[in-house]
Amino acid sequence: MPESLKSSKKEGFDLSQLIKSARAQADGDGERPVDKWNPEYCGEMDMRIKADGSWWHEGTRITREPLVRLFASILRKDEDGETYLVTPVEKIQIEVDVAHFTAIRVDVKGEGENQRVFFTTNIDEVIEANADRPIRVEIDPETAEPRPFVFVRGRLEALMTRPVFYELVEHAVEKDDGELGIWASGTYFRLGPI
Repeated sequence: MPESLKSSKKEGFDLSQLIKSARAQADGDGERPVDKWNPEYCGEMDMRIKADGSWWHEGTRITREPLVRLFASILRKDEDGETYLVTPVEKIQIEVDVAHFTAIRVDVKGEGENQRVFFTTNIDEVIEANADRPIRVEIDPETAEPRPFVFVRGRLEALMTRPVFYELVEHAVEKDDGELGIWASGTYFRLGPI
């Protein structure tokens, strides 16, 4: 393991101990029950998820995909709006620029109100958009630029890359009010003005 991944200067966290603790909670590649864990807050770690979905620790990009997937599996956003790495015994705050993940692919199956929309994230997780995992689009008030998201789990979201959003728009329908939207598993999601 690179020296920069062994400890965090912010609070003296031993990153290797966090990795060990996260791996101890592994149940294959399945989701860990982070929403059921209630450890005490341990402070901040110099870890950041940038707008492009890359993970950084102490200014160095984490390039080992299995490690990124491991951290992503213990990620949680709480009601306070902050994002944490959570194990049964630790809760460590990290920074997130825009979203927790990026949606790098979209697949639309079928058509009309019952079509199904699937997103693949930058950690190869497949998410189906539906009432429980909605699509939402923020519009920048100054530039009118759309910023599209899909919920992944809990309060975690994936920012759609521009090509993914353009492909999604190709499947959109126009409503009488001049808005574009998309049907996904029987739910209509607004994408923005035409």
